[in-house]
Amino acid sequence: MASWQAHLTVLFLKWQVKRKIRGETDVFRARATMDRFKHRVSAGLAASEDSIGGIKGEWVRSVSGVKSGTLLYLHGGGYFACSPQTHRPITCAFAAAGLAVFAPEYRLAPEHPFPAAIDDAVAAYRGLLAQGIPARSIVVAGDSAGGGLALALLLSLRDAGDKLPAAAMLFSPWTDLAGTGDSLRVNHHRDAMFVGEGMERAASPYLAGTDPYHPLASPVYAELGDLPPLLVHVGSYEVLLDDSRRVVERAQQAGTDATMRTWPVVPHVWQLFRMPEAQHSMQLATAFLLQHLRT
Repeated sequence: MASWQAHLTVLFLKWQVKRKIRGETDVFRARATMDRFKHRVSAGLAASEDSIGGIKGEWVRSVSGVKSGTLLYLHGGGYFACSPQTHRPITCAFAAAGLAVFAPEYRLAPEHPFPAAIDDAVAAYRGLLAQGIPARSIVVAGDSAGGGLALALLLSLRDAGDKLPAAAMLFSPWTDLAGTGDSLRVNHHRDAMFVGEGMERAASPYLAGTDPYHPLASPVYAELGDLPPLLVHVGSYEVLLDDSRRVVERAQQAGTDATMRTWPVVPHVWQLFRMPEAQHSMQLATAFLLQHLRT
């Protein structure tokens, strides 16, 4: 059963966000709106700017110095908005559990369309390796577009013959920029933030003419074998539900260890909001990543 906080957040988002962005066509105005939601670093943690592999970003670490491993976190925002600062509720939760979290400021569309974000994610990962951090001590996570980007990163590394990270955690990943999932229609009215027909329009600044079925733009169409263990969390009311469901099914069919947990009522990337479901999701996500860092 969903919490009252989840129900209240959904009502708020439908009134204050969904109805406003539904007709928004100016990507820069949408970016400005989304970028306003920046968060402070939680008590007991410290944030610092750095450049890894030539990619600027932000480290979030525990001030106690305890470190269980390194997490490369790829923020969401439709490939055109947001930053490490907007996603601190997630990076701080991971850092509080002892992970050293690096969130790169990968280049955004429309100024830098596909595959700029993937190139930056690959450079950041290889930069961590160049610092002497072994692949077995690195995990990857991302939400929404960042979740799709995390999968594209794994595919790029696999195909290039790089050593892969220990595991990957995906929150409500956007994996089908062609917009073919049935949940786009079924959850059109139930989703707290998005409408089904709006997702294709949202993808255009990033694709910039690229085939939306390209496996690195839409990993749901990729061959998903030989990847590290994957865990996916998604809301049952999301228009992107099928983006998660089909990725997990295809990964399992290809022999990859992939698991999905579906949560009722919650909005897209609910881990950013204050609700019991966010805390529970982050606890499970952290346990999953730490488990694979120790194996």
